[in-house]
Amino acid sequence: MMSAVLGVNNYGKSKVRLVKVSRDGAKHTVREISVDIALEGDFDAIHLAGDNSKCLPTDTMKNTVYALGKNHPLDTIEGFAMHLAKHFVEKTAPVQRARVRIAQVPWERMTINGREHPHAFTKGTEERQTCEVSFDRGGAIGAAGGIEKLLVLKSTDSAFSGYLKDAYTTLPETRDRIFATSVTANWKYTSERADFGAARERIRGAIIETFADHKSESVQQTLFAMGKAAIDRCESIGNIRLSLPNIHCLLVNLKPFGMENPNEIFVPTDEPYGLIEATIERK
Repeated sequence: MMSAVLGVNNYGKSKVRLVKVSRDGAKHTVREISVDIALEGDFDAIHLAGDNSKCLPTDTMKNTVYALGKNHPLDTIEGFAMHLAKHFVEKTAPVQRARVRIAQVPWERMTINGREHPHAFTKGTEERQTCEVSFDRGGAIGAAGGIEKLLVLKSTDSAFSGYLKDAYTTLPETRDRIFATSVTANWKYTSERADFGAARERIRGAIIETFADHKSESVQQTLFAMGKAAIDRCESIGNIRLSLPNIHCLLVNLKPFGMENPNEIFVPTDEPYGLIEATIERK
């Protein structure tokens, strides 16, 4: 009797990086993406018998990204992820389900003497646009979009007071503090035919604007307001999950130097940090 059996498994290729230059006359557009592929299917014999007859090499997956990228506009990462996932299921018999995750690196067109340069770019912020698409042999499609490392900060309109206190509480209450965070957002589309580009623009706008204008009593309150704004503004998503690490900026005590510090001098800290996460659902 066997003492072990094979459970859920998948394999694929990760961090397949691609830069595509699209040319419209003298004007060029540069897009850079990183692709992760995971395949599920009839792969038992590969694990149990060393029979590779149903194993598509991961090097082939890498090459597929380049080949399909040649003829795809890469106008939305969701669209390209869907194209890849369908290809692996439809063209590779043992594959029952494919998952493709893409992260896009921002390259921003340079402005020289007030005019956009046709073919020169600067790398933008640490922000990444992300997506994950799944496609199975039965035709079921799941599509999700996201944002990572969206760094935001505001210097006022943030407070934290009236909280629970116990014997170990030393944090002073405040009605005016710096609020800084690195937003990670992931949302699920309700249809694979959504206008992904427009949806992403609306969601990002809702997050940014709400963060800036919301008078915050806590990170949790602002998180919910941001998620609600995204749901209200973008009807093509069913939910959004937000993760907001609290990037603490601690007020420096200047009294030893005979100076007051009316919320002017702070020291930013990376660790430890508060982490606030929640999913906001459409009713």
